[in-house]
Amino acid sequence: MTAGLAAGGYQGPPELTVARAFTSWTLDWPALIVMLAAAVLYLAGVRRARRAGGWPAGRAVLFLAGGVGLAAVAIMGFPGVYYGVLFYARAVQTILLLMAVPLFLALGRPLALLAATAPRAGRWLQAVLGSRAARVLTFPAVTAFVLVAVPFLLYFTAWYEAGFHSSLVRELTYLALLAPGWVFFWTVLRVDPVPKAYPYLVSLWVTGIEVVGDAILGLAIIADQHLIAGDYYRAVGRPWGPSLRTDQVLGGGVIWLLGDLIGLPFLAAMLIVMIREDESEAKVIDAELDASAAAHGQAGPEPGETARPWWESDPRFAGRFRPPAS
Repeated sequence: MTAGLAAGGYQGPPELTVARAFTSWTLDWPALIVMLAAAVLYLAGVRRARRAGGWPAGRAVLFLAGGVGLAAVAIMGFPGVYYGVLFYARAVQTILLLMAVPLFLALGRPLALLAATAPRAGRWLQAVLGSRAARVLTFPAVTAFVLVAVPFLLYFTAWYEAGFHSSLVRELTYLALLAPGWVFFWTVLRVDPVPKAYPYLVSLWVTGIEVVGDAILGLAIIADQHLIAGDYYRAVGRPWGPSLRTDQVLGGGVIWLLGDLIGLPFLAAMLIVMIREDESEAKVIDAELDASAAAHGQAGPEPGETARPWWESDPRFAGRFRPPAS
């Protein structure tokens, strides 16, 4: 947005108020076309999946409302309207596109929907996920590093100001924020097919690294005595709102606090996935034990006979709790 650079003085949007935060909208045609295409393709997949056997409505709500809808708010709502005049508005947009939107897109399970409704694409997807390159690129340390590095590069290089002067750079920046966020949540949550399923303990460590990275970025922006894109913001000449220094401090706080706040639904989603996966594994193991007992003609314990503890028969724990040798 470069309206504020006009010779006639400030020509940007009016002062941001609580009411305008909900009613201010702008039109971004490239982003709108991409979002509409994503929504239409997803809905077409849901329609086919329901004909074949069903697709939970909750997943569609997460993808369409939480993912695509929140992306529309970030790009065309008040963060998009005040993108070029308020540092903290752009910070809100950055965190929404980097963390919130990708989280909901991943929870919508688009890859599972693709594999279920397009067999040919599903086979291609399986081949890609099985490749060595996919395993390397989705290694937890790699995805966490990229997720933390991208916003650092955005805020501490010329990339930040370039987005104000070039529509192409702005649109590519949106993609550069969405992509590492989606890959991170996709591989950590594991609700879609992944190249390799790492233990959830690894996922928790990686999540901790990401949270620390958000905090460091926010604190670095707050502590930076040099105004980021200072020449640009001074030329805009915004006559209302916080000073340029205060605006940057607010932006750093947004990145720090909002990033950590978004981590709460992510941890809740991870906990739900872990519980469901554990229940699924328990059902499989129970079925295997029942089948093994039936194959060997074993019945339940006789009256007065002590049953063996369940963990001695569970392959996950049998080795850990084996009785000591005499």
